[in-house]
Amino acid sequence: MSPVEIAVEVAGWAGAALILLAYVLLSTRKLTGESAAFHWINLAGAIGFIINGWWHGAIPNAAMNLVWALVAIYSLIRLSRLRAREPATPE
Repeated sequence: MSPVEIAVEVAGWAGAALILLAYVLLSTRKLTGESAAFHWINLAGAIGFIINGWWHGAIPNAAMNLVWALVAIYSLIRLSRLRAREPATPE
């Protein structure tokens, strides 16, 4: 197995682990759906799946994870804008 093939497999397994981690943290209420950490973990996981799916020609999988990543990006932008509108708290 070449170094590139190993990297693609690592990306896929890491993506799976990260999306599972996000789900576990959400299910155990360690994170919420409004948590930036939740969306960053999902984004990283989706990127791993996109790389792996594209490499293996699993285009439906890569496409679904592209949408998953776009949802995470949208959510992160929305959270950032909401936080920017919040009044500053006095120190």
